[in-house]
Amino acid sequence: MAYKITDDCISCGACEAECKNAAIKEGATIYEIEAAKCTECAGWFDKPKCVEVCPVDCCVPDPDHKESKDQLLEKWKKLHPGKTPQA
Repeated sequence: MAYKITDDCISCGACEAECKNAAIKEGATIYEIEAAKCTECAGWFDKPKCVEVCPVDCCVPDPDHKESKDQLLEKWKKLHPGKTPQA
């Protein structure tokens, strides 16, 4: 499942720098996560980095974008053709 950023975001930008899929961008008032690029860090890390670095805990699972681990890895492979996901 992709993550989303809630209205509690303080626009610190900590999450954007951690996203290796470039799924996080600065929006009009808060940062936003592009669901089509969010793999919950599958392919890179064991846990979502945005969650780890957010000082106000506003990076949460998006119930509108539920995906299995296999689906997340397939998405990762499409975003990074020719590369191998990290274990």
